[in-house]
Amino acid sequence: MTIHIGAAKDDIAPTVLMPGDPYRVKWAAETFLDDARCINQVRGMLGFTGTWHGHPVTIQGSGMGMPSLSIYANELIRDYDAQTLIRIGSCGGMQDHVGIRDVILAMTATTLSTPSRGIFKDVNFAPCADFGLLAAAHRAALAKGTTTHVGGIYSSDVFYDERPDLNDQMMRHGILAVEMEAAELYILAARYNRRALAVLTVSDHLITHDALPAEDRERSFGDMVEIALQAAFA
Repeated sequence: MTIHIGAAKDDIAPTVLMPGDPYRVKWAAETFLDDARCINQVRGMLGFTGTWHGHPVTIQGSGMGMPSLSIYANELIRDYDAQTLIRIGSCGGMQDHVGIRDVILAMTATTLSTPSRGIFKDVNFAPCADFGLLAAAHRAALAKGTTTHVGGIYSSDVFYDERPDLNDQMMRHGILAVEMEAAELYILAARYNRRALAVLTVSDHLITHDALPAEDRERSFGDMVEIALQAAFA
């Protein structure tokens, strides 16, 4: 076990899905995995391991924001030897052609700052997804008929953003959506030679101000989880 994950080493599968919300972890594990069992409850950040079509899978919460995700991703990689890490979560749409409930596959993740920023000093490192995972997720999404967009996203380090000018520039430069974790996940995957991808569901929209009601979110997130699982084992 580690400081933040109370699981034994054999409790964590090589493939890990990472929602931010621990309750979404429980829902996804109970909905999509066979023989799911809780393997972590430290600080209330739930983790479950089970199987999907015979493949071992762990679903471990990451919390909100890149500092929190960095803790869990580092421990999953360094202490549990996780090989494939896929963020599954919500995002805010930033383009007119992106709709509520659409799925976004994050090819790149733009950011102002991450916990890894100090390593790069003056270099603006460009974190990106694993292409094999990205291509497999795109195929899975097309097969399901899910409205899906592939492109750049923005990983913000704040939720209550007071920089509307910055959002304007993200939109101007074709950024599809905003969330808070993917950039650091992609950087850590690059550092440790692991596979990473962010599969996101648009839950609200910065232009139209539409938003999914809370009761609709779990049902709408099902496509995202299935796409992530199919991509992991393509």
